[in-house]
Amino acid sequence: MSNQYPAWKYILLAVVIVLGVIYSAPNLFGDDPAVQISPAKAVNFNASIETRVQKALEDANLPIKSMSYKADQLLVRFNSTEEQLKAKSVIKNLLGREAVVALNLAPATPQFLRDLGAEPMFLGLDLRGGVHFLMDVDMETAVQKAYTRYVDEIKASFREKRIRYLSVDYEKEALWVKFREGTNLDEAQAEINKKFDGDFIIKQLPEGREPSLELLLSPKTIATAKSYALKQNITTLRNRINELGVSEPVIQQQGDRRIVVQLPGVQDTAKAKEILGATATLEFRLVEEKGDPQEAEKTGYAPHGARLYHFRDGRPILLQRRIIVSGDNVINAQSGIESKSGSPEVSVTLDSVGGRKMLATTKKNVGNRMAVVYIETRIDTVLENGKKVKRRVTSKDVINAAVIQGQFANRFQITGLSSPREAQDLALLLRAGALAAPMEIVEERTVGPSLGKDNIDQGFMSVIIGFILVLVVMAWRYKVFGMIANLALTLNLILIVAIMSLMQATLTLPGIAGIVLTVGMAVDANVLIFERIREELRVGSVQAAINAGYEKAFVTIADANITTLLAAIVLFSFGTGPIKGFAITLSIGIITSMFTAIMGTRAIVNWRYGNKPIEKLSV
Repeated sequence: MSNQYPAWKYILLAVVIVLGVIYSAPNLFGDDPAVQISPAKAVNFNASIETRVQKALEDANLPIKSMSYKADQLLVRFNSTEEQLKAKSVIKNLLGREAVVALNLAPATPQFLRDLGAEPMFLGLDLRGGVHFLMDVDMETAVQKAYTRYVDEIKASFREKRIRYLSVDYEKEALWVKFREGTNLDEAQAEINKKFDGDFIIKQLPEGREPSLELLLSPKTIATAKSYALKQNITTLRNRINELGVSEPVIQQQGDRRIVVQLPGVQDTAKAKEILGATATLEFRLVEEKGDPQEAEKTGYAPHGARLYHFRDGRPILLQRRIIVSGDNVINAQSGIESKSGSPEVSVTLDSVGGRKMLATTKKNVGNRMAVVYIETRIDTVLENGKKVKRRVTSKDVINAAVIQGQFANRFQITGLSSPREAQDLALLLRAGALAAPMEIVEERTVGPSLGKDNIDQGFMSVIIGFILVLVVMAWRYKVFGMIANLALTLNLILIVAIMSLMQATLTLPGIAGIVLTVGMAVDANVLIFERIREELRVGSVQAAINAGYEKAFVTIADANITTLLAAIVLFSFGTGPIKGFAITLSIGIITSMFTAIMGTRAIVNWRYGNKPIEKLSV
């Protein structure tokens, strides 16, 4: 009976081992405590920032491990977290409001491994540290938006049916539809019921000479609006965090109006809070050229069909009430530099609906001005009577008002931005979409890297202890074959780490538990094979026993591992957060353990015993 592998199998095994060692190696080098410095809004950085920061740190006797300036950001690495924390204070005092100074953990992977695309695994919040936010969605604003969405639809429906009305407005938490005297309210009410099919509870309120309808959203419609706002905000947050590049964030609904956000690796909350809570969007409106904006600002009255706005420097401008397109029509946005002036710009792509509206508007208004209005909602905390009160503030600034030189549709550029950083943030927010309703951070926690270090040390120790115990038992029970199984188990651990690093998967405490479980399960296949070889040795030759041991045990091994793999897939499909982390490491461990236990150990056994006149096996 021949026990020989063809050469290609040995070559395949060698390639797998080499790749496994290369792509698992970055995890041995750990992270460097670092300070990341990014320019604040309306601030431009250049390479001179390195000199300023380096001098300030030298004056404070803080040694720098390395410093790199790339993509408008400065990353300074240190040898310890104590130096990192002191350096942050020094840099913050130096730069003040010029920059956002954030703590970070930068991988210490050597350059030659980076050149091969080898990066360490991401670590979850429980291992690496990071920030935890609990965000409350402003459901009152969500309901208000639901009301205002109906205004244009009701007006359009009345015009189509030629029902005369005076106004449709949202006030006092209801829609008020006012009619001319003598209008048939029953006809209008019937049209609203037909058009909106139970969305409203309607009351007829004759008020002197202006009969009116009061429209209140039904409880079902309000519940739908709130549910939509919550789901849309979760989607938008996920898009924004993906744009930020945070690895494996946790974004989950909590209750009927709150969202949990966990960002592993983020140690400073300033930038995260700025992006997560921002409700920035755009509106494109035509400039009202007939009125006098200076007069409108003095009197407080704008001409009919116009509204008073201001540029960022305070100059007034009159814009038409009709919105051409808004941020909801934006499907892509990229920041860049305008080639002629060198000023920052954002290239915008609209959807088909927005493109048609923009084309129709620019076609009729060549030579007129079109303004871009930047709308941002934020929550400010102010002191009133000695108490902190949170107020929602909405600012509407005109970025620019440019002359329409020719007709265009769904692709164009926005200029007038104060800095490249602002252009990048605006493009990010437009790509990710607008929040359906403003949010407030009601809880904020920072998990320090020292706690994560303790978890890593304890998890690593559990893997080592389990690994050593398995090695000892296998060597004692199966002698030489046990040592071969131990080599396969070592390769199995290397491959698990390498695959997770290649996938850029996130390792959490449950993930470490999955690895510990895999260490114990990985030798099951070898136990089945070795016990089968022992049985076959009683009735046949050594070569026949080896072949029969591997061939006959394969079906049992496959059945056991496939059923476990299916369970892991179900856990990953229906689980969340920690459950997924456990399922990922368990799934990878099952696949690699089958490869190393069957093909890996068979290759060593064939090389050691294949086609040799051996009468006894140490098994």
